[in-house]
Amino acid sequence: MTQEEKAYAAGVLLDTPLVVKLLDQIEANAVDSCVLADPKDHEARAAYAAEVRAIRDLRSRLEMMRASTAKRNIAQ
Repeated sequence: MTQEEKAYAAGVLLDTPLVVKLLDQIEANAVDSCVLADPKDHEARAAYAAEVRAIRDLRSRLEMMRASTAKRNIAQ
């Protein structure tokens, strides 16, 4: 898969309302679970926080992939 194909695929995912909504819901549920977890249950809270970080990292990586081709096209 070329960089352009990856960038296009990343853009498609980020522009698909269902994908965005699912990621939003999963992230919100993980945040709520982290906040509402038993304060003494450090493992559960850490797991929910890790889930939030993973979702945010996925979005960030997709944005970087999409932006990489846009920057390359502007530079040319």
